[in-house]
Parts: sequence; C-alpha cells; structure tokens
Amino acid sequence: MSRLRFRISISLDGFTAGPHQSVEQPLGVGGERLHDWVVPLAAWRVSHGLEGGEVNESTAVLEELTANIGATIMGRNMFGGQPGPWNREEPWNGWWGGNPPFHHPVFVLTHHARPPLELEGGTAFNFVTDGIESALRQARDAAHGADVALAGGATVAREYLNAGLVDDMALSQAPVLLGAGDRLFEGVTDLGGLRLVRTTGAPGVAHLGFER
Repeated sequence: MSRLRFRISISLDGFTAGPHQSVEQPLGVGGERLHDWVVPLAAWRVSHGLEGGEVNESTAVLEELTANIGATIMGRNMFGGQPGPWNREEPWNGWWGGNPPFHHPVFVLTHHARPPLELEGGTAFNFVTDGIESALRQARDAAHGADVALAGGATVAREYLNAGLVDDMALSQAPVLLGAGDRLFEGVTDLGGLRLVRTTGAPGVAHLGFER
C-alpha cells in the first residue's frame, strides 16, 4: 500500500504559520520566513516554472520529498480562501495560479462541497467533505500505487497524526521564532510510532526525517 508522507516547514517554537492569517497573508505575520530555505533552490524554482536557483544540501532532501508522489492531500486554508461556503458564481481557484506545481490529483478537505477543479499541467483539485479517511482512500486510488503527500496545513496534519495514519514525516525547521500562530503539535500527544531516523543540516534549515 502507498505511504502517507507528511512534509512541512516549522519554526523553532513549533509554528507552521504566523498569527493573523488572511487572504492577504496566507502564512500569517512572518510565516513566509519559514520557506526562505526552499525558494532559492533550483529544484523548487523549476517546479514553479522559474529559472535559475542554487544547489545545496537541501536539494537532495527536496528531491526525496517529491519523489514517487502520485497525489496530495491538503486543507481548505492551504488550497486558499477563508472558511465558509464557496462563492458559487465566481469560486476562487486558490493560491496556486493557473498551472499549480503538483501535476497530479489533489484532495482538499473542506466542509463545503464543490465540483472538481482541473487546471493546467495535470493538477486536479477534488473537494472532500466526508473526512480524512475518505480523502486518504481517494488519494491512494488516484495515486495508482505511488505515495500520497500530506501537505498541511497544521489543522489537517494534526487530524492525521492523531488518527495514526501518517507513515513518515519530514519537518524542515527554520531558525525563526514566530511567537504565535498555528502550532503544529497542539493537542498531539503521541506520534503513533514515528521515530527520528535522519537529520540533515543545510543553509538556513535543519531537516528532520521520521518513519514508522
């Protein structure tokens, strides 16, 4: 069976987004600094249709994180927009633009139904209203034997962690203190057998790998 692989950037004080998240600041105040390590990488830039970039110790980590992924699960906030019913006349297509970097099916957990959204490059957003286990079943079916990425945010990740459904976890810890925001492990008391198996130091980040 394909594995559910959770990956996220996190601050030294345990937050995956800063305070006051909004449409204008989807990662909250200061949250964008959590991703300063990945944006300059050539491997990240090419997946977003950009040229140039650098190669460092994070390159191999990023390539490993994105290898053998056939589908992705994310929460409503990570897809984009505020909670509540969708605007049915002009539903927003999210943060990701016309050609998102996934290039495979994405399953968005939400309380509000919406028809699938197919965009360029093979990315199709599917909106799941019947819970995390249903989203995982659908994602595994769509992945055709490849692994499923759990992209976050923290609320959705906590649900999967508390249910013991995460097979491996990659935390990219940035040397940043946010002080408040969305704390990843709030209410999580057991990692469900996930154990630290590797650490990798790189410019501006420490990568921690956990496996069941």
